[in-house]
Amino acid sequence: MSNLKRGDVLSGIRMDRMAAEGKCVARYEGLVLFVTGCAPGDLVEVELTKIKSNFLEGRAVQITEWSKERVEPFCQHFGLCGGCSWQHIRYETQLNYKQEQVVDHLERIGGLNLPAINPILPSLQTQQYRNRLDFTCTANRWMTKEELTLGLPPGQPGIGFHIPKMYDRVFDVEACHLMGEEVNSIRNHIRATAIENNIPFFDLRKQVGYLRTLTIRSTSGGEMMMILQVAFDEPSWLESILTSVSEKFPQLTSIQYIINGKRNDTFHDQDIKVWKGIGYITEKMEKPSGAGFLEFRIGPKSFFQTNSRQASRLYHAAWQLASLKGDELVYDLYTGTGTIANYVAAHCRKVIGLEYVEAAVIDARINAQVNGITNTEFYAGDLKNLLDENFLDQHGKPEVIITDPPRAGMHEDVTRMILKASPQKIVYVSCNPATQARDLKILSEAYSISAVQPVDMFPQTMHVENIVLLEKI
Repeated sequence: MSNLKRGDVLSGIRMDRMAAEGKCVARYEGLVLFVTGCAPGDLVEVELTKIKSNFLEGRAVQITEWSKERVEPFCQHFGLCGGCSWQHIRYETQLNYKQEQVVDHLERIGGLNLPAINPILPSLQTQQYRNRLDFTCTANRWMTKEELTLGLPPGQPGIGFHIPKMYDRVFDVEACHLMGEEVNSIRNHIRATAIENNIPFFDLRKQVGYLRTLTIRSTSGGEMMMILQVAFDEPSWLESILTSVSEKFPQLTSIQYIINGKRNDTFHDQDIKVWKGIGYITEKMEKPSGAGFLEFRIGPKSFFQTNSRQASRLYHAAWQLASLKGDELVYDLYTGTGTIANYVAAHCRKVIGLEYVEAAVIDARINAQVNGITNTEFYAGDLKNLLDENFLDQHGKPEVIITDPPRAGMHEDVTRMILKASPQKIVYVSCNPATQARDLKILSEAYSISAVQPVDMFPQTMHVENIVLLEKI
């Protein structure tokens, strides 16, 4: 260990298993070794990139024996883009590691006693499964080694994704397989149109330029929304791009734009102008009973699960675990745009949704109205302040709580208030089993885990969704 230094190459390292961020894990002289660019089962030569007292990091510089778990990556940008870091792993193997990840977090972090884990629900699509992509425009795109070798001059514009962990480095995307091919055509057409008309792309470091971001959203029914963000008002440039893309791609049912002069690209605080169509698209989701569909309006600022088909399976699984009889008061915490609340409303007496983003609550009320749902109420506020004993006294203690917090999990005050509310059942939906395990450890004071259902919402990535049913002891 004392003789190791960055740049050293270790030979004959057998990769053991997958870890976070697309890395693999091995051991070297008693230390954990995290390696990028390989698959579990590979025999590799590893160049060390980081040396710590209790672990090492490195990258595979040569694979001397290929793993049986490997498949050929389907994307030309694999290795540069951090989005689909598991695409070189067989999908069945991905599912196995995601299920192991859920169990590991619940047992190791939460110290929880678990029942038999239900098999993970695989995604119905492993490519082109997303309904939203956000691209960044750049005046000075990241150049690959191959491009530099060919002598391509720097300062080339592009529209693509950020290099992992580099906010100001964006590589140009030629083809992304996370949405349909029309998304690639739209993005590449906008890039070409801007270059042809000498419209400047934005420089993230210098904070100069015009084109900032491109967001494309779609529904399973074929509706598409495009949101173009620009740095300042220049009608001729805007007109040339939006007219061109509208004429070439009539499937864009809603085209919107934002003029954002801030130093960052977030647009939740920005005015959005509708250039074509209406300000939303509509997603349909089969009702839990299977009799008909629910409709959800999705605006440019609306949150909706980015894997629409799998979202339906996720909510159906949560509904099944809740086993609603029809007379329950249900609280839906972190309700967002009320998707889960409106999904289960027909199967209980009343649903009260709580959400900290006021705009999302407005969407939730609209979605209830669109679907003719009259037994839901939605309230906005910081949940650690909103959900208190006064709220419970005013609205009643729930028999069932469904909670679907962000990746950070629930604030401890919220978790403690759930204990005070003392529902008979809690259905905890999480996109981060680590923070879910932390929260479940607190809830285990009064609840036992009856069921665990992992769901794969994001194929080709390390991320996994998980549903846990808790019942009062």
